[in-house]
Amino acid sequence: MSNRLSPLRILWRLGAAALVLYLALSVAGGIVLMEGALHLNRRLVTERGVFVNGVAGLISGGITDASVTAADGAVLKGWYARPATWNGKSVILLHGVGDNREGVTQYALMFLRAGYAVLLPDSRGHGESGGALVTYGLVESQDVRRWSIWIADHATTAAATDHAGCIYLFGESMGAAIALEASATVAGLCAVVAEAPFSSFREIGYERIAQRLGWNVDVAHVLAWPMVDAAFLYARLRHGLDFDRASPERVLAASRVPALLIAGSEDRNISMRHSERILKASQGGSELWRVIGAEHTSAASVDFAEFECRVLGWFGAHTQVAGVSKLATNDLF
Repeated sequence: MSNRLSPLRILWRLGAAALVLYLALSVAGGIVLMEGALHLNRRLVTERGVFVNGVAGLISGGITDASVTAADGAVLKGWYARPATWNGKSVILLHGVGDNREGVTQYALMFLRAGYAVLLPDSRGHGESGGALVTYGLVESQDVRRWSIWIADHATTAAATDHAGCIYLFGESMGAAIALEASATVAGLCAVVAEAPFSSFREIGYERIAQRLGWNVDVAHVLAWPMVDAAFLYARLRHGLDFDRASPERVLAASRVPALLIAGSEDRNISMRHSERILKASQGGSELWRVIGAEHTSAASVDFAEFECRVLGWFGAHTQVAGVSKLATNDLF
């Protein structure tokens, strides 16, 4: 009797071996990608003097070096400035991944000129802020809540002629996603502006893999799910982080805070479809501004006058504190 394997059985064994190898590589790749996302190289804060000089004619009392201690003990750092003629309202500006507070100073100038106080924090794991891991909104949303409390406390110690009013969130890229996620946790919040947010961390994971491998994102959903699932499972088991909860789309669906979403038609980093998904999930009251010709977070570069008009107009039109989220706090993060 021959011991030779039939061609069909050989193909079956080769296919099984290839599948096992693919799954093993997917698990390893998912772990590597997740660790890379959690641990980022810091961009140092080096241009405080430039910011001070830029706002010198707009503010009173100079730049305040602000800090808060997060729930996990991480010390977070930022800059706070109040205009000479303050309208009683404040904006927290949130920068993108791998950046620091210096990346949003041009927007701070815009808000200061319009009478808003501004707070520019370094996100955890960025700039001068502590925090060992970057969590894309899971922990940062609570950090933003602490910053909002800092603003409220600071306002109560201001001169008697000053009156604390609305708090607004303005974010770019990762900061935009964090702003939307924080909309469910920040008291006194009236509105949000978010340029180029991701809809969920899982969805941006598929998009990043598609970008790296030259795939269509729909193909990535079919072929890359073992890698994404492995990465998410690793984050939960190794670091206690459930990244399925890092979802601006999910949070805005339960939040009553009105959000202006800004998306560039030429954004190849975080495509416009993320903002479209978030808008579709929202309760209503939010809007999407599609900026033709804009690349990633470049709407202001395409037409700054229009950008300024829309952003300030959005905040100016929303001067009442929004209702709380329909989700319980333990359901959010």
